[in-house]
This record gives sequence, structure tokens and C-alpha cells, in this order.
Amino acid sequence: MATIKAYTDIPQSEKLAEILPLDSADMCYLTDITFSGKCRLLPKDDFACVDSLSNLPCWSLAALLNLLKGYTLQTNTDGTVFVVCESKKPMISNAYGNPVDACYEMIIKLKERNLI
Repeated sequence: MATIKAYTDIPQSEKLAEILPLDSADMCYLTDITFSGKCRLLPKDDFACVDSLSNLPCWSLAALLNLLKGYTLQTNTDGTVFVVCESKKPMISNAYGNPVDACYEMIIKLKERNLI
């Protein structure tokens, strides 16, 4: 069975942490120094008490969609997903195998155009 990506990965989270308000994240990657630097994913409520130098905000699909008000997810016949804005100046993301990557790309596009 295929794994469905539900959260931004570490490189995406690092980029989004540079451009989005950190309180818009609902998850966190916690680096566990005692276990060879492996990361754990924790809900936002759990990472508030963790040393800020050892965590990285992370966004779930729900948090990303909350940032993309007025945009919708659409699916191609081959199962790939993209984000589109129909109410404003039309803007469409590339198609991806999961909605998290499509939302991430749209947020990057919006930031590049100073629309977010």
C-alpha cells in the first residue's frame, strides 16, 4: 500500500519557516540528539516546551490548506493533484502525487509574487 504524505518534509519545512508565520505550523520535527540525530514528528501543542534550537516547525495538509483560502485542490485523471485559484487571477500549481507538495509549491509561488 502506498504511503500518503500528510506533512511537509524537512526541506519544505525549512523553506516555509523562512516565509510563513511560525504559529501557522501545526506540527514540529524534533531532533533527538540521543538517538543519532533522528527526527520525530510532534503536534504543535507538544513542541511548545521543547528547546527551540532542536525543533523545526512543520505544516500538515490541513494547515497548508488553511493558508490557501480561495484555492482548491483538484485531481487529474491519472491521480495527480494540483492547486488552483479560480476566484482571482488564475494560478495553477504543477501536478504532484500528493496534495502536500502541490500546496507547498503554490505557497512558494504566492510568496515569490508577494501575494502571501
